[in-house]
Amino acid sequence: MAVAYGPEIVAALAAARRRASRDQDREIDTAHLLHSLLESDPEARAVLGTARVAKLLGYLVQRSIGYGLRWRSSVEDSGASPTVTLPGMSPSAARAMSTAGELARRRGESTVRGLHLLAALAEDPGSRAAEVLRRVAVDPGRLGAREVLACAEALRAEQAGR
Repeated sequence: MAVAYGPEIVAALAAARRRASRDQDREIDTAHLLHSLLESDPEARAVLGTARVAKLLGYLVQRSIGYGLRWRSSVEDSGASPTVTLPGMSPSAARAMSTAGELARRRGESTVRGLHLLAALAEDPGSRAAEVLRRVAVDPGRLGAREVLACAEALRAEQAGR
């Protein structure tokens, strides 16, 4: 079954591309994807919670002046397999996009949502996104697909009951 990108993914990809260009990075990496996803997807923000999102965004905006400087001129590849390539994306970012699509397919969904990408970003412990999550005391291991999607379903049920 083929899957399409939902509007939050399309918005996150466009913003990540702009962010990478502005930061003078050759490729979109997983930190660009995480930053853009948090800005564009209310479900991803809800799963993480307001306080964590504020910490994450506060940390991510420092990329061009702080911690991200050591990432300049380097290709993000955590070494996780399989190797997936997408033009303009680091191997880790391409792998996260591929994994997000696979998560949607496994759930019988025709659209890749932001939550699929959030779970995929957390699945690679060596990625820049996982590093950023750990820096603000978010355990990427607890953001696996099952946990993220179950939390999102609980949030939706809660909102429907209001």
